[in-house]
Amino acid sequence: MIKKLLPKNNYLLLSGVILAGTLFIAACGNSQQPPAAAPVRSQTPAAVPPKPVQKSVSSAVSLAAAPVNTFDFSNKKDPFKPFVVVKAVPKNVPGSSKNIPRTSLPIHSYAVNEFKLIGIITGGVDGRAMVTDPGGKGYVLKVGMLIGKNNGKVVLINSSGVDVLEQFRDDNGRLRRETIKLTLPRKQ
Repeated sequence: MIKKLLPKNNYLLLSGVILAGTLFIAACGNSQQPPAAAPVRSQTPAAVPPKPVQKSVSSAVSLAAAPVNTFDFSNKKDPFKPFVVVKAVPKNVPGSSKNIPRTSLPIHSYAVNEFKLIGIITGGVDGRAMVTDPGGKGYVLKVGMLIGKNNGKVVLINSSGVDVLEQFRDDNGRLRRETIKLTLPRKQ
């Protein structure tokens, strides 16, 4: 019956497949090998493991070798320092007062008559005025503020202008008072 199903040249192929199948089944059978005998230890000292041929190199960086803080803040501005530095005026400077602080603001680096009055607000409890320095920076003034090189004090703000009182010592050592009036520019 097999002869009818397969042509003549495939008998060899069929016999090879059958032989391979029987060998496979025979090899997969449960065959147990006898247990290996335990090695006998001799009374000699422990064997020294051979030295490695090449030193092992790790690509991992150890934590102790890495720097802890790599940030450099030496050229950064300290955020806790004040913007305005208050400097005490020496006692021997003419026109100085012991309790008037001197700051490095531009409002204290120009003469009072160099400021330009650009606006006045009156009608409330306090009057306020806005002035600009020669550099174009604006400042809001209120009564009691200091302005100018000679620590002029704003004494009055009304609709006609701002009065600034300057006290200084003249060449003879006498205390002099001068009131400077800042007025709005005239409309054209």
